[in-house]
Amino acid sequence: MTYTVHQAKTNLSKLLKEAEAGQEVIIARGKVPVAKLVALQDAIPAACTDRRSSKARALEPLTDEELSELDL
Repeated sequence: MTYTVHQAKTNLSKLLKEAEAGQEVIIARGKVPVAKLVALQDAIPAACTDRRSSKARALEPLTDEELSELDL
């Protein structure tokens, strides 16, 4: 579904629920699409959401599995 910026600001909670449900949420400036709202579990590779100590992992190289999850 496509929403204007005004509609998106007014209905942000509704749009977040739609994105979480896997629906495509597009935000347009006028009639020009400029952004797509997606749920984080769909947008961020697992390697970026690891909850282990970020200080301990900051300088460690990524594993082959973590590298394969990145969209480079």
